[in-house]
Amino acid sequence: MLAFVSLDIGEALGLHLAMQWVSDMQLDNIDFEVDSKTTKDGIYFGREDISDLGNIITASRTLLFSKFVNSRVEFVRRQANAVAHTLAGEITFLANHVTYFTIPKCIETLIINDML
Repeated sequence: MLAFVSLDIGEALGLHLAMQWVSDMQLDNIDFEVDSKTTKDGIYFGREDISDLGNIITASRTLLFSKFVNSRVEFVRRQANAVAHTLAGEITFLANHVTYFTIPKCIETLIINDML
């Protein structure tokens, strides 16, 4: 069954899952980038919010400040984050979780162009 969520909840949930994954890998010094100013502001300036979005942001804030000493969440405009959005579009075609160990073909050109 396919479930749809709001963009804000999707972005906040994506950030939280990325934080959990990176925490499980025991990495630190990570810059998490989001293209939702609501999510970024919620992490640093959030007020008490008992909505679904507020609960996800609170959990992410707790994870960030308890597990990641030298890490931060940054807002990046959607237009400047073509690689992330291309990957996000590609995952809709995958049935299972994938960890890439080489640059996926779908973003290879974007990365090479960014390096030039």
